[in-house]
Amino acid sequence: MARYALPVVAFIVAPLAFSQESTLEEVVVKSSFTHQVQGQNESSVTVISGTDITENLTQSLGEHLTTIAGVSSNNFGSAVGQPVIRGLSNNRVKVLQNNLVVRDVAGIGPDHPIDLDLGNIEQVEIVRGASALLHSNGASGGIINVVDNTIAKSDIEEPLFTLSAEQQTGNEGEGFSTAFKRNIGGFNVSYSFTGFDAQDYEVPNGAILHEEEDHDEDHDDHDEDHEEDMGTLANSDYETKAHRFGISKTGEWGFLGASYQDISYTYGIPFHGEEHGGHEEEGHGEDHDDDHESEDHDDDHESEDHDDDHEGEEDHDEHEEERIFSQTDSEVFTIEGLLNVNNALLNSVQFSIRDTDYTLVEQHAEGDGEDEHEGHSEEPTLFSNDSTEVQMIFNLGSAENPRRVVVNQVSEKVAVLGEEAFMEPVKSTETTIGAFGGFNVSGFDIDVGIRYDDIERKGTIREMHEEEEHEEEGHDDEEHHDEHEGFELEPFTFKDQSVSGVVTIGRSLTDSLSGSVNLGFVTRTPSVMELFMNGEHLAVARYEVGDANLKPEEANNIDFNLFYNDETWFASASIYRNTIDNYIYLQDESEEEHEEHEEEGHEGEHEEHGGLLLAEYMQADATFSGYEIEIGRRFNVAGGELEVRLHRDQVKADFSGGGNVPRITPSRNVFAMDYSRGMTRAMMEIQDVGSQNLISSFETPTADHRLVNGRLSHNIDLGDGAVLTVSVFGRNLTNEIARSHTSFVKNEVPLAGRNVGIKASLSF
Repeated sequence: MARYALPVVAFIVAPLAFSQESTLEEVVVKSSFTHQVQGQNESSVTVISGTDITENLTQSLGEHLTTIAGVSSNNFGSAVGQPVIRGLSNNRVKVLQNNLVVRDVAGIGPDHPIDLDLGNIEQVEIVRGASALLHSNGASGGIINVVDNTIAKSDIEEPLFTLSAEQQTGNEGEGFSTAFKRNIGGFNVSYSFTGFDAQDYEVPNGAILHEEEDHDEDHDDHDEDHEEDMGTLANSDYETKAHRFGISKTGEWGFLGASYQDISYTYGIPFHGEEHGGHEEEGHGEDHDDDHESEDHDDDHESEDHDDDHEGEEDHDEHEEERIFSQTDSEVFTIEGLLNVNNALLNSVQFSIRDTDYTLVEQHAEGDGEDEHEGHSEEPTLFSNDSTEVQMIFNLGSAENPRRVVVNQVSEKVAVLGEEAFMEPVKSTETTIGAFGGFNVSGFDIDVGIRYDDIERKGTIREMHEEEEHEEEGHDDEEHHDEHEGFELEPFTFKDQSVSGVVTIGRSLTDSLSGSVNLGFVTRTPSVMELFMNGEHLAVARYEVGDANLKPEEANNIDFNLFYNDETWFASASIYRNTIDNYIYLQDESEEEHEEHEEEGHEGEHEEHGGLLLAEYMQADATFSGYEIEIGRRFNVAGGELEVRLHRDQVKADFSGGGNVPRITPSRNVFAMDYSRGMTRAMMEIQDVGSQNLISSFETPTADHRLVNGRLSHNIDLGDGAVLTVSVFGRNLTNEIARSHTSFVKNEVPLAGRNVGIKASLSF
């Protein structure tokens, strides 16, 4: 109970300490999406302003959203953090940029970043639950839409130029960004650049755990795991650069614009499995731990010359100094427009065309891992995604009673090629026809959405065949064989046609209280990696195997929402139940099964997994249920406005046949205070994350932790429209050991320790 004392006491005492009545101006933030009823808008949809993102420290998208009720992050170091909504992640949570899905390879592995630039954005919109169906197919968990307004939809009235610089202590991070917006000759022109360079981030002593290492009797630790003293997490560095350029023309007829975006990342992978054939004698567990011990030893001494430090050690391995890092590069070209028709049948037509060329190269290098990346020990692995998406929206109704018909076509080719290739090229074609309408019936606001999806995935299945079978059947070496001896490639096409729908019913109960209920059924087609993956994924130390016989997931969701808001108090509550038939998950083999594979010399269907943990995509019916509740109050304090709030969220997920769904977010409490006075803003928050003991048979428990974060920003008016904004921020100020239970590498890659920084921005 003691761990809840601080948030509860602070929340009770705050109204007593600040008893002045306050009347705050109501701020209405609008989503860029389709019409939502009042209850849905205020309970299922959360809008975060771009200012809250840009004034905070540079971090992954998932980390930016961890204080939102029902949203957490699948952590894989500071460069990579994929969002999790209500216990669902990967392709069940779609990340959008300006209403179109981001086409990268984040869904192929948790070690891949989401291809987004969070600098100079307008806002981030989060939709939870089945309501996300209105915006993307298969999004049974929800959607996150990042709006940057690179293509201006209305004329820029005042030119704007911004320069920003940032410094962080926890990773020696340095950043710079600039943005420019102006109407030139009747054309709206915008440009932005964001760059950030961070070294390995600091972690608290004892944060790194090795689960499978032998334990000496004199070791005393709470999870029977060996704890390492480390100053920084090796290979957790990253560098990113992003350019965005947009131009548009607007008028009473509508608007037409185009944008170009170029984003590149270079980041170290702080955890990876062994090299090919690296488990010949002692097996996966001991080799894996030895590799990390040597890396930890390097880090403790903070030496630039690893060879000198480790000469003569008997357990020195030829790969000990190896660095694994990834480089991404993407080019995204978008054309977007709206044509006002204004007749009795059709109000307007919106259209978007986006072409994405995305590559991620995972490389092995020896030495200190400098920018030249010389001394590659193996050929690189290339992940690529080439896609073209076309969308047309026909607006038929009025703003009060909207009617929309959406037609969407996506052509996407995803491939993993190279030394560690584990998926042959897969071409997907997705065609969607959807209809959405808003109605008002007897005081009830009703939204109805239905969509038809036709999805086809053409790929190749890698199957194991005995050499004797090849000889008897007379197969030629050039026919359907890949470079791995004993595998045969078989073309395979997966087709799925499905119908999904959602109904949202909302009503204002009083002037301050409203409610809604959302009913939805969402069909999700298995992703390319769930169908076709078959090979070594070193970043998570697993040999992953897909299944071409997987069935589509069918999610049946219901959630109830209440929202209260007056001049002083505000509160919201959501309760939901999501029953998913044929839920797809990645199941690790048990320790006994792994040892059996080792003893058998890796014979059988997956003999190439070389000591890595075998993980297979499986299906079972599952139920996700939970709630999100928030209560807060506003005050006038010392001439400023104080907002105090407390929220809690919890999700439980289990299989209908028994057992817990793996990697589920534990219960959380978040206490926060925001204060603003004139040109000054201050924020303090405490994330109180509970332990997770409801685990699957192949997981380990995760201990509870508490993160204390804060931010102070001040605007200085320099005159003539120039404003200097200075922000000071701190994250994990108590330097507590913390790890994300949803992470595949939670023990080896903990959350960062104390990080303090400053950011300055000049706009004029």
